[in-house]
Amino acid sequence: METEIPPVNRIDVIRDELGAMAGTRIKVRANMGRSRIVERAGTLIAVHPQLFVVEVEERRGRRARQSYQYVDVLTGTVEIYDTDTGERILDFTVEE
Repeated sequence: METEIPPVNRIDVIRDELGAMAGTRIKVRANMGRSRIVERAGTLIAVHPQLFVVEVEERRGRRARQSYQYVDVLTGTVEIYDTDTGERILDFTVEE
């Protein structure tokens, strides 16, 4: 019998994993609805109880901060990738 993580505790797992990655570069792919998908690369700078913050590089050397919720990572609306390998991090999609 496999030890399955109950769905209630998956948010805690996501928060802990991202907390351990604070200060590292990640790529975020967010589905904004209406066939609009935004991809940004930046540095994970803060992990809060309900959301995490990524500082992204914009044009002309400007920086912006984007915040995302853990629940969006859980549902697949926000996908997180390693910038070096391109591998998806924290994939909770169910395979049939």
